[in-house]
Amino acid sequence: MSARTQDDGLYFLPLGGSGEIGMNLNLYKTEGTWLMVDCGISFADNYLPGIDLIMPNTNYIEQRRDKLAGLIITHAHEDHVGALVHLWPRFRCPVYATPFTMILIRLKLGAAGLLDQVPLIEVPLEGRVDVGPFTVDFLSLTHSIPEPNAVRITTKAGTIFHTGDWKLDPDPLVGVKTDAARMTQMGDEGVLALVCDSTNVFNTTASGSESKVRENITRILSEKKGKVFCATFSSNVARVDTLAQAARQNGREICLVGRSLKRNVAAAREAGYLKDFPNMVHERDAGYLPNEKILYICTGCQGEARAALMRIAEGNNRDLVISRGDTVIFSSKIIPGNEITIGRLHNMLVDMGAEVITEKDAFVHVSGHPGQSELKQMYDWIRPDILVPVHGELRHMQKQAEFGRASGIREAIVPRNGTLIRLAPGPAQIVEYADVGRFALDGHFLIPAEDQAIVTRRRILYNGALVIALTVDGSGEFLAAPKITNLGNPEAGIDNFETVIIEAIFAAVRKLTTKQRTEDNRLGEATRAAARKAAKIYTGKETGPVTTVTITRIEEY
Repeated sequence: MSARTQDDGLYFLPLGGSGEIGMNLNLYKTEGTWLMVDCGISFADNYLPGIDLIMPNTNYIEQRRDKLAGLIITHAHEDHVGALVHLWPRFRCPVYATPFTMILIRLKLGAAGLLDQVPLIEVPLEGRVDVGPFTVDFLSLTHSIPEPNAVRITTKAGTIFHTGDWKLDPDPLVGVKTDAARMTQMGDEGVLALVCDSTNVFNTTASGSESKVRENITRILSEKKGKVFCATFSSNVARVDTLAQAARQNGREICLVGRSLKRNVAAAREAGYLKDFPNMVHERDAGYLPNEKILYICTGCQGEARAALMRIAEGNNRDLVISRGDTVIFSSKIIPGNEITIGRLHNMLVDMGAEVITEKDAFVHVSGHPGQSELKQMYDWIRPDILVPVHGELRHMQKQAEFGRASGIREAIVPRNGTLIRLAPGPAQIVEYADVGRFALDGHFLIPAEDQAIVTRRRILYNGALVIALTVDGSGEFLAAPKITNLGNPEAGIDNFETVIIEAIFAAVRKLTTKQRTEDNRLGEATRAAARKAAKIYTGKETGPVTTVTITRIEEY
């Protein structure tokens, strides 16, 4: 127990998801015991070359894992559950989730060989579980995936209402409408702190209903004569059902393209959803249907290189082809940071003769996060003493704090990853700063996001590399000219690049004493420094290439 915390207090500590969108991992503490809510990933950008996934660094809770009572998963989106298979061995606690989410968790754990190791507790919809000193009620909301849950966390020190991801859909097509009476009851029973999704706080209106998207996509399909491809988030089961029903109303068969899409549809059906889902045509058979009789539902709405739509656009799917007169609908939003990749895909499709329709062209997508009118409704239901905005960049969370205060909430405190906030007793305040960071998944290995391997890759990416092989005798005299392997540096100057580097090496080595030439460290460092300096002058870059030197000594006999 830290000197700054008390056993009878209630504390909140985000390790991920506060100050960023993605990587949600939140911790609550009371009576000396911790509870984790969500364990998510995010996707790496070019700043982390060679890395696909990033996730919160969990060293803080690993050091306290004997006090970690359990992990609550609010829903099955990757930014809330995707890190589970990678991080669970580090803290090893029971995992709680509702049926649809648990189906997908079991699939993930099975693929990772962990299914028999992880204690899994499936919680019924609207269920309650006791996890150490925490009583956790699961409350059904609406979002863009089945079974999004808010959780009410009751402790002796106070009650937390943690929303997870949510919106208020007046006419949900998968799942149930939010129970306003139950929400009001939660407020009546008293809530100390509302920990709330901030993603859409800049939208002044409500996000809208999936039923309106279904109406519009049905109309669009009625106007198209060629093949239609539609890309969406594979986890958005309601959207997949929207597309399937719109296809059915227009006499089109459906074909699912993408493994995650097929997996999520199968999980939804196993959990009792999509009961009226039409039969599906296999990819290898769909091409035999008339163009106006098929709708392809694809992964890859963010332009992902290995997802279905990009593979089709690049001609890497032997069964499917996009032709002039076809239509491609992006039934999704553009996630910030993906604009260039998606724009490239759009241009590829247009060049192939397809019509591209996005959310900017027609009402083909609706957000799964609350706008200001929905946030105000939640505030009125829950009536918390304290608002803690999460799930957003700093600008989102600051805006929600301002909006919450203007809406009558007495206190609002904006966390950042690593801020240990005391919620009770007394006013909410930051009492400690925990060390936080990110793990990067590099193949099979989890490494710190600033590991030297990634730093070196980044330097090579921007500055190129040189590999220099020296062959010398025992006294350090050259037995052959240095061999230069140039990776990524231009060679189009007036002088030959390799010659420039070799001359610089010779000049540097000549300045060494006879004794220094016999020392590999001194010889290697002189070579490395001379080569980098010469390369900087040659290329005109401020930073020289990453340079490695190997030395082979052939002793005289």
